Order: sequence, then C-alpha cells, then structure tokens
Amino acid sequence: MSIRELDEKYVAGTYKRFPVEIVSGHGSVVTDACGREYIDMGSGIGVTSFGVADSEWVAAVTAQLGRVQHMSNLYYTEPCAELARRLCEHTGMKKVFFGNSGAEANECAIKVARKYAAARRGEDCYTVVTLKNSFHGRTLTTLAATGQDAFHKLYRPLTPGFVSVEPGNMDELCALSESVKIAGIMIECVQGEGGVVALDADYIRAVADFAAKNDIVLAVDEVQTGNGRTGELYSYMHYGIEPDVVTTAKGLGGGLPIGACIMGERVADVLSYGDHGSTFGGNPAACAGAISILDRVNGELLADVRRKGEYIKAELSGAAGVESVTGLGLMIGIKTVRPAADVVADCIKNGVLCLTAKEKVRLLPALNIPDEILRRAVAVIKTACAG
Repeated sequence: MSIRELDEKYVAGTYKRFPVEIVSGHGSVVTDACGREYIDMGSGIGVTSFGVADSEWVAAVTAQLGRVQHMSNLYYTEPCAELARRLCEHTGMKKVFFGNSGAEANECAIKVARKYAAARRGEDCYTVVTLKNSFHGRTLTTLAATGQDAFHKLYRPLTPGFVSVEPGNMDELCALSESVKIAGIMIECVQGEGGVVALDADYIRAVADFAAKNDIVLAVDEVQTGNGRTGELYSYMHYGIEPDVVTTAKGLGGGLPIGACIMGERVADVLSYGDHGSTFGGNPAACAGAISILDRVNGELLADVRRKGEYIKAELSGAAGVESVTGLGLMIGIKTVRPAADVVADCIKNGVLCLTAKEKVRLLPALNIPDEILRRAVAVIKTACAG
C-alpha cells in the first residue's frame, strides 16, 4: 500500500490531510514523494523555527542522543537545567516546569493559578478567566479554557471553573470579578487559532494592571507566539507587561516535543515536591535542541522577523482578493475574498504550503526564511488570492 493508504487504514482519522507526502527538505523548501519541491510557509504550525533539517539543531540533538537520550526527572541532566536557566534569564522569570506540549504547559499554568489562589483566598477561589476566540489546547481542561464553543460540543461535561469574556471589554471582566472569585487570567496576545488576531495593546495592559491589583495570576499563552515568532522573544514583550506565568512550546523545540511553563517571582515556589510531574518533561535531547534554537533568537534575528513580516503585510494588503492582513512578525493571517481553503489548495498546486486559521489563510514561515524564497512564496500567494 502507499503511505496515504497505510495512513488512512491505520491512523486515527482526526486530520484532514493535504494530498502531499513530504519525504525530505532543507530550510524552507521541502520535497514530496514524487520529487516535487514546495516552499514551506507553515513550518509545522510554527514548530521548525529555523526550517527543516536545520544543521545546528540536528547537531545539538544528535550529540545529545549519543550521550543519553532520556533519564527521567529522578536525576539531574545538563540540557534541562541549562535550558531553564536561559528561559529565566531571557524573561526575568524564576522557575520552569517542562512538559511535552503547549496543552501541558497550559495545564501547569492553570494548576499554578489555582494552587496560589487557594492558599491565599480559599479553596473556592478557582475560576480561570480566558478570552472568547482563544485556543489553549485539546485536553479536557485546556478545551474548557478555550473560548470557542465549537471545540466544546463533543466532550461535555468539560472541566468546570472556566469563564470566557469578550476580548477588549474590561467592563465585562470587572463585572465578572464582582460575582466570581478569580484565581487566574489566561490570554494570548495574538489569538492564533482564532484567526491570527492581535489584541489591543491598551486592553492587554489594562488586564495586566487588573490582575496585579487584585492578586490574580496572569498567564500569557505563548505556545504559538513565542520564541521569536512575532518579532520579540515572547509576544507580551511588545506590550511592556510582566506576566506571572508564560507558557510556551512549538517553536521552542525546533521539531521535537517540548512545553515549558515559566513562572515569575510571585508564583515561583507555588509548586512543590509531588505537586506535578511529567515522564518526558525536560527530556535531554529535546532540551538540547531547544537550547540551539533559543541561543539564535537574538536581536538581529528578531529585527529580521519584524522586517519580513512588514514585507508580507505590505505586499498583500490591498492586493486583489485580499480583504485584510493581520498578525505580528512572521505570524500572519490573510482574510481573502475566496474561501481560504481554495486559496491554500491553489498555493499547493503552485508549490507553496500554507495553513488556515478560521476563515483566514495563515502564514508561519521559518524565522530565517531567505528573502528570495519569501518573495517567490508571496508572489504565489498573491496570485492565489486573486483567483
């Protein structure tokens, strides 16, 4: 049987795959089973930060595999400790818990918020407020946190203790606090799965001020926005706020599963022995790869991410068939006149792989995508948008 036939026979049918079988690649160009090349404008949904088969990442992971690939959290390993140090030094945070995904990182953040609140304001203080149109993961608890009813309907009853409010509406959040004891607030500065919608800066700062004044744990979900994706190391840095918790995954690993819940001063010591755990969390090979990613997300790269993002926006804004362009850095959403799925299908036919987010075409190219390759991809996307 072909790979597609094997997949359809033996893999759970939870994905509507594009009719492309990728077998190899380098950087921002991948090759299918027929030898045809495509420009990758999705980077594994924001995972392969420096592209496919990135040589520095491969070398770091391979070297670690030759030493020890896994050792459990009953023992110390250098890559885990070193990655935690870097994350704390780059953010000013104090402690890190490692898991394997964004959902796990967000689960940890929820636990931190609830334990902190229970100790200070009683066990009935457990509600976590999120925003409508948000997305925080696919476990039952992170689905409950996700502010989109479409993700809820198949899995009720969901974990209780979550309320979603309208982004941009501080009055609604303030009114809610009069009737509900709020343990934590979790936001995305750019709602990725919600359509690549950047939140208003004044609103983000108002939420941060509200949380600080009311002793509420503020968690910023940087699963998709983090690790340079928006043109800052983490998207909250665009807004001058200091969250209590930052969660991240995807691009941190560069291609291997990793999640991190990074905790600030106020909540650094909330978790103690036995409170939480993860068999694979802090895996040495995944952490070694993440170190190789994080060490290259420097000021020069971030400036380049911002420049490339502005180039994409300038090229597509006002182009035929384009209604609007949203996002930050190399996290771009394109609202098209034609259905987004049709635009993406045309792009595939012409050698460019894109994504969708709700009704938009979504672009998440590698942070270091070469200008010449980016120009070629944008030209194909413009043509597809025009129909």
